[in-house]
Amino acid sequence: MVTTTSLRSHGDPASAPPPGRRSTLERTADFARRHRWTALVLWTVILIGVWGGASAIGDSYRDDFSLPGTETQQALESLEKHGSAQAGDSLEIVLHRKDGLSDTGTRERVSGMLEKVSALPKVAQVRSLYEDKSAVSGDGTIGYATVVLKGKSETMEIADTERILDTARTAQSDGLQVELGGDAARALATEESGAAEGAGMLAALVILGIMFGTVIAAGLPIITAVFAVGATLGAIVLLSHAFTIASYTPYIMVLVGLGVGIDYALLIFARYRTELIKGAAPDDASRRAIGLAGRTVFFAGCTVIVALLGLVALGLGSLQGTAVALALTVLVTMIASLTLLPALLAIFGKRFARQFTAKAAKREAKGKSTASGDRWRTWSRLVQRRPLVSLLLAVVALGALAAPALDMRLGFADAGNDPTASTSRSAYDLLADGFGPGFNGPLIVVTEGSEEAAATLSTTLNDTEGVAAATGPIPAGDGKAATVIAFPDSAPQDTATNDLIHFLRDDVLPGLHDKTGAEYLIGGSTAAVIDYSDTVASRMPVFIAIVVGLSLLLLVMVFRSLLIPLKAALLNLLSIGAALGAMTLVFQKGMFGVEPGPIEAFLPIMVFAIVFGLSMDYEIFLVSRIREEWDRSDDAPTAIREGIAHTGAVIVAAAAIMVAVFGSFVLNGDRMLQQFGFGMAVAVLVDAVVIRLLIVPAAMQLMGRKAWWLPAGLARVLPRIRLE
Repeated sequence: MVTTTSLRSHGDPASAPPPGRRSTLERTADFARRHRWTALVLWTVILIGVWGGASAIGDSYRDDFSLPGTETQQALESLEKHGSAQAGDSLEIVLHRKDGLSDTGTRERVSGMLEKVSALPKVAQVRSLYEDKSAVSGDGTIGYATVVLKGKSETMEIADTERILDTARTAQSDGLQVELGGDAARALATEESGAAEGAGMLAALVILGIMFGTVIAAGLPIITAVFAVGATLGAIVLLSHAFTIASYTPYIMVLVGLGVGIDYALLIFARYRTELIKGAAPDDASRRAIGLAGRTVFFAGCTVIVALLGLVALGLGSLQGTAVALALTVLVTMIASLTLLPALLAIFGKRFARQFTAKAAKREAKGKSTASGDRWRTWSRLVQRRPLVSLLLAVVALGALAAPALDMRLGFADAGNDPTASTSRSAYDLLADGFGPGFNGPLIVVTEGSEEAAATLSTTLNDTEGVAAATGPIPAGDGKAATVIAFPDSAPQDTATNDLIHFLRDDVLPGLHDKTGAEYLIGGSTAAVIDYSDTVASRMPVFIAIVVGLSLLLLVMVFRSLLIPLKAALLNLLSIGAALGAMTLVFQKGMFGVEPGPIEAFLPIMVFAIVFGLSMDYEIFLVSRIREEWDRSDDAPTAIREGIAHTGAVIVAAAAIMVAVFGSFVLNGDRMLQQFGFGMAVAVLVDAVVIRLLIVPAAMQLMGRKAWWLPAGLARVLPRIRLE
């Protein structure tokens, strides 16, 4: 699809394509136009076929947060090797009674309930609170029974977890409260995202209807996106059996796929309408729209895909599968925009030609200009009149919004962030009240050494500041290792707990190793979160370098300019920083009454990859039009003004649709999806409105003709890329 023929240089007509020569994209559009019904039937068959297979075999999503080489993973492998009970997953049946849990009636009711739970199919063992004094709080009002599962929490069906909860609550009475805690129990608080997706698509339809004035015209970009997202989603269901793909991937795919799919189709359709109003025949308008706006879609899509595949370099378990799935989603939406959309335009082309030209004629009859973008020309003149002031004000404002990101704390939401009415949240709060805030995030310290080394470990931990209590050594199944469970005196998400783990690893345990010669490893869910966050932070610079470097190279080849790609990269980083800062303010600091907590550890890199790619959509769309006007007028201010005039309305509409789709996921009950949707919505809003329509024209006005400068030596080395 890409040819290394010369990009038409400014003032060099000889470099233009030969007369009659058509680009690959134009030939593709012509094929789809001539075989419009065949193209539509093929997409329908693909959609039905993929979902037929997906429905038949179902999905096999797996949440793999393992990080080979980290201390947490080493501790888990040691536990599994030596057959420790701490290696298994479990649930806690939490009981609360103001008058205590020790009276005969309560004891009989609870014991009978625990026998029923132990007989359930997914339960391996139940350890009663009456068999372990440490399982009852000091005042005797709160206790818990441990339910050891036969499998992993992530593989538990919701129906099986509900069965355990329902059985446990058979003991509940007016005075006895029964709740269920643990990772599997948190799934009971998860809400489906169907309402969020529907709200986003409805908002997109309204925006498109206002822009194009007809229901059919408004529906085509949405239909294109739905076909692409539906086909990809079905394919990912099938691929989940062969690759590790996280359970949250479908939701993010829908979020990104709908936004990108509608956006790409809109860019092409808007150019198609412009060509129709100019008097082009429907077929010629379609061909030219694909040849020009289609090129923008192609390069923008490639940039998003490159950014997403950069996530693979991080080596973060199932996040790699998610990155590939999202890249595939963008690829399919791009293909749909370049094949399915031209077929739909051919089917409805004559209708659109009548409608759009009739509306233009009515405007002309009323004495109104048929030229588009008068208001955007006025806006551009205002910005270009005071470019330095516009640039400084916008950069300072976005810098202030990005500043809170410097204090961003990575982690994973736990049951303490679940809805207050959920059983997992109630269990979490009861355990914290009865046993201290650190009880919900115990540290599993593993040692492969002598009994004396394990005993010394327990004594040392109990004497360490920040540790509320530590158990005695718990021997593993083969007797060759032991674990000591340490309870911090701070909550799992507290920065003090993070500091405690680093202090134990860096100072306490190395000293203990020198004294006993035994190896000590800290594991458990709390330590795993810290390891994951630290790994993301350490690999982030490499990831940024890969994504930014490849994107810069692509833009330099496309625009034959050095300053424009550098400007684009810096501004993209600014919009991403603003999004991360807003996420920190709302979800970490608790602005607008949101439950405060850490930012999901993998979200910053996910937002970076997607937003960096999406930002290039608007950059390529806007700057390619400015370049088109620059080649025509040989005047930089005029080129900037006309570029804004022809693209401003489309950029705002496309951004509004993306903000609506992404923002609708704030309605979802899942905290991770709320953070992701909010961050993406802020990033797109900032990028489209502040950066592309304010900072870019101001910066390019200041650069003038130098914007298109490329060192001669670099120009000779780089290939000249052209799609036309």
